[in-house]
Amino acid sequence: MLVHDEDQRLLADAAKGFIQEKAPVAALRKLRDEKVADGFDRDLWRQMAEMGWTGILVPEEAGGLGFGFVGAGIICEEMGRTLTASPFLSTAMMAATAVSRAGSPAQKERWLPAIAAGETIIATAIDEGRKHAPEKTALKAEVSGNGFRLSGAKTYVADGQVADAFLVAARTAGSAGETKGISLFLVDSKLAGVSSERVVTLDSRGAAHVSFDNVQITGADVLGEIDDGLGLLEIVLGAGRAGLAAELSGNAQESFGRTVDYLKERKQFGRTIGAFQALQHRAAHLFSEIEIAKSAVLGALQALDADPAGAALAVSLAKSKAASVARLAAQEAIQMHGGIGMTDAIDIGLFAKRMQVASELYGDADFHADRVALARGF
Repeated sequence: MLVHDEDQRLLADAAKGFIQEKAPVAALRKLRDEKVADGFDRDLWRQMAEMGWTGILVPEEAGGLGFGFVGAGIICEEMGRTLTASPFLSTAMMAATAVSRAGSPAQKERWLPAIAAGETIIATAIDEGRKHAPEKTALKAEVSGNGFRLSGAKTYVADGQVADAFLVAARTAGSAGETKGISLFLVDSKLAGVSSERVVTLDSRGAAHVSFDNVQITGADVLGEIDDGLGLLEIVLGAGRAGLAAELSGNAQESFGRTVDYLKERKQFGRTIGAFQALQHRAAHLFSEIEIAKSAVLGALQALDADPAGAALAVSLAKSKAASVARLAAQEAIQMHGGIGMTDAIDIGLFAKRMQVASELYGDADFHADRVALARGF
């Protein structure tokens, strides 16, 4: 059923109260205006760890909550409502998923308690071009002694500027474009040859271009199977994509709510503009689209909880729909607010900027619509 159970509703209430109090949109403005290099508030991240959120996907035996993807999505949705900047997606969702599912006993012992405690940040280094294309991985991992030597670069690594380690997709066989021959590695960011350059992002958050210049790693850094890492990578990306879809859903809901409030307040020709039927029709249409997106997102999160390896179609559907609806919400919000919607005087523009970045990250609406179409035989 596409509804939350009692525990999930309690989490939603707690997350909403905490985030609205501790991380309002004003907090993002402060990060932007003060040019905070980390791209997020470390004290807020510490408080999230104290709430147990950083370990929401970490098994209980490793110090986490083991609450599941629906729980993680609830937090992402509330973060979307206030544009909360944090490494939650990269670390608490994607890295925790990777290590929990495929980590060796030593990797789990090292990384999972640190993730749950909020003591480490792990960024996922996948793409190498302007658009999302995991199968086009070209970064080389050549056998070197008892390990590998990494050579190449990754673009737009979310949270890469503050990462303690990277989950790196590299090619151990074949050539760019082939689905076989991709392997995953957990790489300490302090190793010789690893360097990152922060990217100034549209949404005032943090990302980096990361270079690997003959970086020597050991066999203990391999995550999963050599040459056959794309399946695991899809599960990890599924976690990230579903989290982004939930965030985009929250973004769209908040944009819509603020726009409706404005329609009730703004007067033109002696009437509130919300009284004009044309705007009512547009608002009703957007409301319907938001509700559909919410269902798609919850369906994807439930599918991940049931079978992460079989949830790709549901996740792509949710990411495509949520991105499309968030874009519609941003466009309608700007238009209905009029000229002020194009300025920095109100927050609507900030929602539009984050929408753009979150929509592109790990595949835009067209990328995922194409995946759904191919899966359906079109």
